Amino acid sequence: MEATWIVVANAGRARLFSRLGYARRLSEIGDMVNTAVRLRTQDTEADELGQRSASKSRQGTGAATQPSDYEPHPSPAEYQTEGFARSLANHLRDARQQGRYAHLVLMAAPEFLGVLRKQLDPNVSGRIAAEIAKDYTHCTPVEILDHLEAHRMRK
Repeated sequence: MEATWIVVANAGRARLFSRLGYARRLSEIGDMVNTAVRLRTQDTEADELGQRSASKSRQGTGAATQPSDYEPHPSPAEYQTEGFARSLANHLRDARQQGRYAHLVLMAAPEFLGVLRKQLDPNVSGRIAAEIAKDYTHCTPVEILDHLEAHRMRK
């Protein structure tokens, strides 16, 4: 019988469950934690912060503004979130290559779901059976199944 993996995630945690067929039971098979997301900004940023830091920037000197196609560097929090999404995407890719699941359900916080989608391998993306843009990382396996069933009923 083919397994479906259900990924329940946000920027700080990803829980992985397996479900065989339409069984009314989920088995938790993994739990990934992004410890960096829990750190304070001052613990993750290397730039100098303070009253005078803005005066050292180009904006304070009257220099020309950046071209319109300029994209600012990601903040430390965004960088950590992208790294966590990449780790999760790599894990899902490796598991798919090993044939550990046939279908995939993504239940993730909306912001994290967008970041994760960008990191997914095409072979993994092709296995996505459903996406739910909600953060259910705090839910029990039974509650997660209830939310999944409610989502399918609405479709």
